[in-house]
Amino acid sequence: MNFKTGDHVLVLDEDLSGVIKEISGHTISIETEDGFLIDYNANELVLKAKKESISSEIFSNSNIKDVVSEKETPKRKQQTKKRAKDRYEPTMEVDLHINQLVKSAKGMSNHEMLTLQLDTARHKLDFAISKRIQKIVFIHGVGEGVLKMELEYLFGRYNNVKYYDANYQKYGLGATEVYIYQNTSSN
Repeated sequence: MNFKTGDHVLVLDEDLSGVIKEISGHTISIETEDGFLIDYNANELVLKAKKESISSEIFSNSNIKDVVSEKETPKRKQQTKKRAKDRYEPTMEVDLHINQLVKSAKGMSNHEMLTLQLDTARHKLDFAISKRIQKIVFIHGVGEGVLKMELEYLFGRYNNVKYYDANYQKYGLGATEVYIYQNTSSN
């Protein structure tokens, strides 16, 4: 094939094109669209008719806008798959640390703080039951264990819940997870 300086060429087996800058025997130097000078053997190049983008050559028989819009048609929304681990994660967390419940515990007795924490726990548990939320984690902290004991007493009064220590890696020893059995019968 007869190439000459200034010809636009495509490189076979590569997604490259460029302009011939120098011809030395069978070695042809082309300048790519990115401005790089690369040497190729003459049999690795093919003449490009006119300087157009490769996409216009590929889609020369169809309207590029049609092709692009066809590729961009909205796909059916894929349902997000939950990982098995996530499926068993609690759907609700309740932090019962006193500083999460009041702006300042200053002036509150231990009994008042414990009462507020237990009232909050009872309220959140009733809310979860009414909204059919299946799992709650109550974060109570380690401390002396008084709040944990009182919570276990509270949870024990519900006949549709079971409770156990929450995920140790995530919460340490300071949390209890409550599983609520959902009543499926409608009587």
